[in-house]
Amino acid sequence: MLYTLPPEMVRRADTQELRDNFLLAGLFAQGEIKLRVCELDRVVVGGVVPTSGALELPALKELACEYFCERRELGVINLGGEGDVTVDGETFSIGHCDAVYVSRGSKKVTFASKDNAKPAQFYLVSYPAHKEYPTKLVRHADVEPRVLGQKTTANCRKLYQLIVPGRADSCQLVMGFTKIEDGSVWNTMPPHTHLRRSEVYCYFDVSEGALVFHFMGEPTETRHLVMREKDAVLSPAWSIHSGAGTGPYSFVWAMGGENQSFDDMDHCDLSTLR
Repeated sequence: MLYTLPPEMVRRADTQELRDNFLLAGLFAQGEIKLRVCELDRVVVGGVVPTSGALELPALKELACEYFCERRELGVINLGGEGDVTVDGETFSIGHCDAVYVSRGSKKVTFASKDNAKPAQFYLVSYPAHKEYPTKLVRHADVEPRVLGQKTTANCRKLYQLIVPGRADSCQLVMGFTKIEDGSVWNTMPPHTHLRRSEVYCYFDVSEGALVFHFMGEPTETRHLVMREKDAVLSPAWSIHSGAGTGPYSFVWAMGGENQSFDDMDHCDLSTLR
């Protein structure tokens, strides 16, 4: 179980304390399922890399469940080669950056790669759910991205909303990814907070040797974490979440909490940041 720090402790935390309490590294291991249960809105974050046959999503002691999705919904985005997600006998074939929403009550969820030499890399985010919504495949090529930012502020980006109301309905989970355009470096800048829900970022397509500086903390007490390929980071409701990369990158964002309105956020004026 991972416990985050409250804002008054983040103000005094050193680099290692921040990394220990907010960073989720090493989620993607060949031939394994790795899951981290976090107290932050009871989110579970994980990675699955099948390399020699299918891997089944396990029940976890921390969830006190007979099967993982007994009281949970699950979002899956593939960050690797082509693969299959099978939910109670129904198989969904997904490519790079495609998604599957898995309903509460789904008893058996397995993951497999089409080519074990070029394995799928399934990124998982799960929140508690109070109702069943249909399991659904969403292909990113079928989604018209939102184009945000400007060249003059180096924050041009395309935002793909995959698991959102009206496309793949859910209880809490809202999930998608953002691709930073060539020549830009900033994501979610100017930054914001949203006190109604927490968020998780997972940075991907970060080149070897490159990195992303992820900014967090209260707007008047900002801190940063150094992120590398497929590192994930937790963002409490009170914290900003934005980043700047040394080269091209993308990131998966996932949210859960009181509402699902993507644009319900509290913007931070750049003049107030410290």
